[in-house]
Amino acid sequence: MDSAKGGGGSGKRGRGRRGHRGGEDRDVRLSKSMTYALRHGASQMGLQMGTDGFLFVEDLLAHPQFHSYSLEDVERVVATNDKQRFKLCTHPEDGRLQIRANQGHSVQVVDLELKPVMAGSPDCPAEAVHGSYLRNWSSIQQQGLSRMKRTHIHLARGLPGEDGIISGMRKDCDLAVFIDVPKALADGIKFFWSENDVLLTEGDAEGKIQPKYFSRALRLRPSRSILPLQ
Repeated sequence: MDSAKGGGGSGKRGRGRRGHRGGEDRDVRLSKSMTYALRHGASQMGLQMGTDGFLFVEDLLAHPQFHSYSLEDVERVVATNDKQRFKLCTHPEDGRLQIRANQGHSVQVVDLELKPVMAGSPDCPAEAVHGSYLRNWSSIQQQGLSRMKRTHIHLARGLPGEDGIISGMRKDCDLAVFIDVPKALADGIKFFWSENDVLLTEGDAEGKIQPKYFSRALRLRPSRSILPLQ
């Protein structure tokens, strides 16, 4: 890979983590920009994404939105992201560095190296949890969970802060909806593990997980309490 493109030493690249716009951490800004490009906006931005969701890092850094960042910045954000949102690897044929989002796409990605969950297998959880907000509970109670504009509904093994749980829901969620995974699997709904241990499902034919698959629901704040399912 052309190192001048990826990790140039110009004065405006790799200038440390703090920027000057509102004091927001440069790494946070870069992470948000990469998330948008890799999950949703590559085509609109004129970036060529493969069917496996990968972009070449040099192409990303050549885009005007990323002109102030270096390869070192990208590598640091990937390594330190607390939810392991991104994957960096070299292209198997030409060795060029490429990057993708591990999940969360609104664009169709054919091969995300997702691992199918089989009923009765050791990695099939008895339940998984989807994080949302109490303002949505009435709708969720009646209509179920929807993947909306994304390709999958995201589920976690457990609640944030529990042992080994790093991803699967936003930290500010105040509603947790638990899904009976074996019951849904028995009815033909497919589940997959992503590389960063998030359970993904396209839901049913309408892109939903119907309320009949809910095992329980919790209000998370200000204190945890059980919510009635009906």
